[in-house]
Amino acid sequence: MAAANSDMRLVVAGAGGRMGRALVHAMAATRGVRLAGAVEALDSAVIGRDAGELAGLGRNGVEVVSDVAPLLKQADGLIEFTLPAVTPALAELTAAAGIVHVIGTTGHSAEEEAVIAKAANRARIVKSGNMSLGVNLLAALVKRAARTLGDDYDVEILEMHHNKKIDAPSGTALMLGRAAAAGRGIDLDRYAVRGRDGMTGPRRAGDIGFAALRGGTVVGEHSVIFAGPAERIELTHRAEDRMIFARGALRAALWARGKKPGLYSMADVLGLADI
Repeated sequence: MAAANSDMRLVVAGAGGRMGRALVHAMAATRGVRLAGAVEALDSAVIGRDAGELAGLGRNGVEVVSDVAPLLKQADGLIEFTLPAVTPALAELTAAAGIVHVIGTTGHSAEEEAVIAKAANRARIVKSGNMSLGVNLLAALVKRAARTLGDDYDVEILEMHHNKKIDAPSGTALMLGRAAAAGRGIDLDRYAVRGRDGMTGPRRAGDIGFAALRGGTVVGEHSVIFAGPAERIELTHRAEDRMIFARGALRAALWARGKKPGLYSMADVLGLADI
């Protein structure tokens, strides 16, 4: 691994996707980091392409490849926005290398989460449903609001994303739901309602509802609604550019570089964990 005062060498997994290209672009404008590799699935149409060209920067000499393992031997960290099923294998590789692993992928199963947690015994993993400063601050505010307002206020979470997104509710919506549940001291899995249809009956007290909208090219919109007696409080975040997620992921990687192995969140990175 490189000395701490040199540029952090980062590999981008999912380099051909929207977020992968944004990461490559953001890296070129960020001091202290350097693109050390770009990876895509074996059947991807961008294998062999120049990562800089894909990101709209012009050639940077980093070719998109399918085999990540050799790259990690010469890297300080990996940033991935891929598919849930891909993350566990990547986590095992970063654990073996003892490097930083920033996970922006969402929609993991309980089994996949367990593999990631085990890998964090050796890797420095930062995992978040959303990498932006604004959303993580929103989560802290939601937790505090839920604690203050109590059960008299019904919690509903509404999110909208582009028509290519494959998981619902979004990782960010679930993160906000967990924040609300933590504020109330309850288990989200017991109180989450992920869809309503037909004769559902009256709303159960304490439930945290989720609604997911998909359409167009929406980057990401999330609202947490606290509906109480004769008043409603709404906390909203609207993402206008994927670069906010890319910059957050780079900040997470740089923060984790000097940390002990473990599983961290963006709340840790931003100092919001205790709010």
